[in-house]
Amino acid sequence: MRISVQYGKQGLEVDVPGRQVDLIQPRFLEGLADEARSFQEAVRSPIGTRPLREAIGPRERLSVVIPDVTRPMPSARLLGWLFQELEHVAPERVTIITGTGSHRACRPDELSRMVGDSILERYRVVNHDAYDQASLAAAGQLGDGHAIFLNRHYVEADRRIVLGFIEPHLMAGFSGGYKGVFPALADIDSILHYHGASVVGDPASTWGKLEGNPTQALVRDGGKLLPVDFLINVAQNKKREIVHFFCGDVMQAHREGCEFTRQFAMARCERTYPIVLTTNSGYPLDLNLYQTVKGMSAGAQIVEPGGYILTASECSDGFPAGNFKKLLLEHESPRAILDAIMAPGFSMYEQWSAQLFAMLALRARLGLHSSLPVEEVRRAHMDPVPDIGARISSELERLGGDAPIAVLPEGPMTIPYVAA
Repeated sequence: MRISVQYGKQGLEVDVPGRQVDLIQPRFLEGLADEARSFQEAVRSPIGTRPLREAIGPRERLSVVIPDVTRPMPSARLLGWLFQELEHVAPERVTIITGTGSHRACRPDELSRMVGDSILERYRVVNHDAYDQASLAAAGQLGDGHAIFLNRHYVEADRRIVLGFIEPHLMAGFSGGYKGVFPALADIDSILHYHGASVVGDPASTWGKLEGNPTQALVRDGGKLLPVDFLINVAQNKKREIVHFFCGDVMQAHREGCEFTRQFAMARCERTYPIVLTTNSGYPLDLNLYQTVKGMSAGAQIVEPGGYILTASECSDGFPAGNFKKLLLEHESPRAILDAIMAPGFSMYEQWSAQLFAMLALRARLGLHSSLPVEEVRRAHMDPVPDIGARISSELERLGGDAPIAVLPEGPMTIPYVAA
């Protein structure tokens, strides 16, 4: 079967061998006929709060938070419509913050694509820096007493608007909502706290689950420390078209958005599979291996114990360099990685992604089709796969029959689950 999967900017055509190939993907929804008009309607009749124009005064300092380059957010379109709606607010009173969390800063060329040159010319746009204490300010404490620092522009603003999109998330259940604030605008110590080994390893920190999810609980605890005056969340299809807006009160709008996304993103499967081909949803989500753990985790939801997960993810930005790469390459096995992270007192930036990777690698064998050097892929406890079709063929031969194969062409945009 010839299948188009999301990979890098161009996608990838794959010949998948075998007679039992199940395509698992979200139910496709058409994009909105008039996105600008739908945006206007959503912010003028929002969920659980007053209209956007009434929420922001002309003399107030406003911070607008957007996702960073690793998220496929249509920020340029949204910001254009947003500032048309807020034409009574002078550009000099506005700061746009990219919610990088612990990621690298967005480069000038990336910012140009993300927000558009006209926005860059008129408005101040800053990258959040979790490591620069001078750029942070105290925001309060979590319920467990942990002190939280957030981006200073955000803390000192009179009003705050948070933009984001809702997709399945491997730990928080779904993205969007308060996740645009915490951990996106937090200090590195708080990000480490948020990604603690016990929380990451909790079975309730998983895809599609909001209530009773310890990761989502931390997101909400940190995000609500300062008032968010207006939330703008979107749901998108595989063409990156907006299919729905969820705007207004953070909790109410986010809950509605998650339930909407659940209806078209969850895919019911009748069985587990010995072979799963997945992706990381293409550019920009598959920029690096660190992010690619999401696509692997999506495949792991339906793989047989000891089965084979083959992930197609370009990783044009590499691992990237950092503790994630260090943890993978400097330990002799996934078990050794996990033992190191779970040791009492261990704390290292990026340990959470390495922990999840190790948990997946202990559950199934991992293959990777990417632009990464072959030897580095091997050292990172994965099987480098230059030819996807040939590798699946060899796996079918090893199994001694015409085994069923699952293909997730959109990777973590789908939440596959096995029917009870």
